[in-house]
Amino acid sequence: MIDFTPYMQSTWSWTILFVMALFVGMSKTGVQGLTILTVPLLAMTFGAKPSTGLMLPVLCFADLIGVSYYRRKAEWRYIIRLLPTAIAGFFLAIWVDHLIPATEFKHLMGACLALVLVVMLWSQWRGKENMLMSHWWYSPLFGLLGGFTTMIGNAAGPVMAIYLLSIRMPKLAFVGTNAWFFLCVNYLKLPLQIFAWHNINLTTLAIDACAIPFVLIGAFLGIHLVKFLPEREFRIFTTAVTILSVLIMILT
Repeated sequence: MIDFTPYMQSTWSWTILFVMALFVGMSKTGVQGLTILTVPLLAMTFGAKPSTGLMLPVLCFADLIGVSYYRRKAEWRYIIRLLPTAIAGFFLAIWVDHLIPATEFKHLMGACLALVLVVMLWSQWRGKENMLMSHWWYSPLFGLLGGFTTMIGNAAGPVMAIYLLSIRMPKLAFVGTNAWFFLCVNYLKLPLQIFAWHNINLTTLAIDACAIPFVLIGAFLGIHLVKFLPEREFRIFTTAVTILSVLIMILT
C-alpha cells in the first residue's frame, strides 16, 4: 500500500492539490494564467522542487484534454518558432538551479515578465501593432524564457499568455496554440524531472491520480467560459489574470 504521509500531511495539503487540479483544468481549456496562482501555495505546502514534480503529471493529463478539444485550432508556425529555445531553457534551468536561490530568480522572472507586459499594454493603448515581434529574436526569446520558467516552477503560463496576447492571436487559436505548445513542452520535461531532479515517483503519481476528477471539472468550466466570453472580453480577462500572475511571481 502506498504511503502518502511524506507529502500529504494534512487536510490543507489535499485542499491545495485539488484547487491546483481545478485551476489547471480551467487553464488548459481557455482560462489562461490560473495555474500560476497555485504555484506559490504548492511550493509553501510541499517544497519548491517537490511541488514541481507533483504538479507536472497533472499538467500533462490536462494538456491531453486541451489538445483533444482544440486540436485543429493551433497556429503551428508559432509553436515551431518557440520549441527549440524552450528546450534550451530546460537545460539552462538545470544549470542555474545550483547557482541561484529559487527566490531570487523567481523575482527576476517576474520583473522580466512585468517589463514585457508593460510594453505590450503600452502598444495596445497606443493602438499600434507590436513592433518587436518582427525581429528574429522575439519568438526565440519567449521560447527560452518559457522553457526556463516551466522547468523551474511550472510557471510558463504568463510567458505564453504575454506572447500570444502580444501578437494579437484570435481567441480559439490562442487556446489551441497554447494547448499544443504546453503538451510538447511538458512531456519533454518528464524525463528530466524523473531522472535529473528525481521528484516524480509512484507515490506522487498515485497522489496525482486522486486529483483527476478536479482536472475534469476544471476543464468543463474552462471550455464553457471561453464560449461565453466574446473576443474582446476574452483578451481583457486573460490580460487581467496574467497581470495578477506576474504580481504573484514578484511579491511571493
